[in-house]
Amino acid sequence: MTDITEDTNHFAANTAGITECTPDTVGDTASRIALLVEYDGTDFAGFQLQKKDRSVQQVLEESIDKVYGSRARVCGCSRTDAGVHARGHVSHVDVPFCIPSDKIPLALNAHLPEDVSVLRAKIVAPRFHARFDAVGKRYTYRIYNARIRPCLDRRNTAHVPGKLDIDFMREAAFRMTGTKDFSAFGARVDDGRIVNPIRTIRFLDVMRIPGTEIVEITVEGESFLYNMVRIIAGTLVYVGQGKITPSQIDELFEKKERRLAGKTMPASGLTLEKVFYEPPIF
Repeated sequence: MTDITEDTNHFAANTAGITECTPDTVGDTASRIALLVEYDGTDFAGFQLQKKDRSVQQVLEESIDKVYGSRARVCGCSRTDAGVHARGHVSHVDVPFCIPSDKIPLALNAHLPEDVSVLRAKIVAPRFHARFDAVGKRYTYRIYNARIRPCLDRRNTAHVPGKLDIDFMREAAFRMTGTKDFSAFGARVDDGRIVNPIRTIRFLDVMRIPGTEIVEITVEGESFLYNMVRIIAGTLVYVGQGKITPSQIDELFEKKERRLAGKTMPASGLTLEKVFYEPPIF
């Protein structure tokens, strides 16, 4: 789901702009396109290509091959984990000729499975990069907070029985905002990379959706450690259950020990809602 290395923003240095597909560019002109993609991650092994398992990147590249007649590498803004969903995932890809941007989603969706949909497309500058030009992301974590487990909402929520104290959760969320060392909120990375634990959370809030059993956690930041949003959600659940007090959140940042924070919540509740660019792409 989340990034395991700190995002680098080189957008300002590139002066990368957006060029709409005009009559002059429709034809045999190679183009870089950005895709806004929505997917249900339940039956995927994540976004990134896998040797054997089904991935979102795989089915996107297969549909591009069928539309454009050539296989091209799709570069995503974030490598979401298995089971994580997206409402606003952004990718870019280089294609051999230009199709009007309003026709691209229709063409690609004709060859995509039902659990993936290209919502919008843009012709972008040749040096635009979906990952490195991103300046922030917004995620939601959805909890089905009721004694009985859900049926219709089972694919995009995590079931937590027992009423949660939303006021305590919101107080704890406030203590997590800002630029801090999030060592206690990141899963271990075993590939030898040195990961900077300093991250900035711009916005973090918790609310119960009126008239439903859904508790929604919204978090917005520049970049995230591996599993960071799911661990934040797990920690807030512990606060809502009375296992951790809001004031103990400060101790988590001081001690920087993963074992003191909440559990890593299931992937099913997490959705990548929006990726931010300057200027905006979509």
